[in-house]
Amino acid sequence: MSLEGKVAAVTGATRGAGRAIAVELGALGATVFVGGRSTRAGKSPIGRDETIEETAELVTAAGGRGIPVRCDFTVIEDVDAFRDRIESEVDGQLDVLVDDVWGGEQAVDFQPFWEVDLEKQLGMWHNSVRAHLVALHRLLPLVIREPGGLVVEVTDGEDDEYYSGMLAYDSVKVAVRRMGRVLAKDIGKHGATSVAVTPGFLRSEEMLEGFGVTEANWRDAVRKEPHFVMSETPHYVGRGIAALAADPDRHRFTGQALASWTLMREYGFTDLDGTQPDWGRWNEDVVKTKLDPTTVDASKYR
Repeated sequence: MSLEGKVAAVTGATRGAGRAIAVELGALGATVFVGGRSTRAGKSPIGRDETIEETAELVTAAGGRGIPVRCDFTVIEDVDAFRDRIESEVDGQLDVLVDDVWGGEQAVDFQPFWEVDLEKQLGMWHNSVRAHLVALHRLLPLVIREPGGLVVEVTDGEDDEYYSGMLAYDSVKVAVRRMGRVLAKDIGKHGATSVAVTPGFLRSEEMLEGFGVTEANWRDAVRKEPHFVMSETPHYVGRGIAALAADPDRHRFTGQALASWTLMREYGFTDLDGTQPDWGRWNEDVVKTKLDPTTVDASKYR
């Protein structure tokens, strides 16, 4: 698989899945515009240490070309500048757009909706749904300029019937998933493909810190959360999206909601440790049936 000569843009690429997706696109040779709010000159309101410059350097080290662009995707003027940078650097070529903005970390609170802070929940919508719409409005014209473009809306969950347990969070993720599905009708006439993609139980930087572990000893967290045994690094979904982008026949998936594990079944890639965690099977066989996960041979699902 190769993305040599291809150009991608990844929104929300400072950390987590966005960073890993950008790196894996770079590993296949793509030029990747890395968009996010956190830079070495100033942190985003979230206050974490990861920066877009670091992500861009990782893209380049992986074999691609990383171009960091500071951008708040809720701000139209910022996104206009992001688009202009693509125009000036690569003559407006944009083969792959991965829309991964989230920005709702500080609002996640799995309590009854009427008992949680309303402004935080509205902020979650502003930082995610608005950001996705602004990015699409300004960047889609570049994607459809030539036939063959790909748009990936990164979300949580494949199934619209599944309820995450938090009204505002759930509505955001369903909205983003819906964008990936219905865009297929709008951009298909231009020869472009649109999908929604979800990771499984993601071992992001923030998730690891929340459990008090690192990537090196992540299995220690299984004692606190047994289902964490089926977790995956952000690079797992990153490799899935990179494989999809490099597939000349990817249009067969347009309008679908895909997952890291369904992409793994299609393309056969592994996670960084060489395993193939299948959260979809685990969810069906263990979570939904309420089996005690400590009694299940997890190796059969990896």
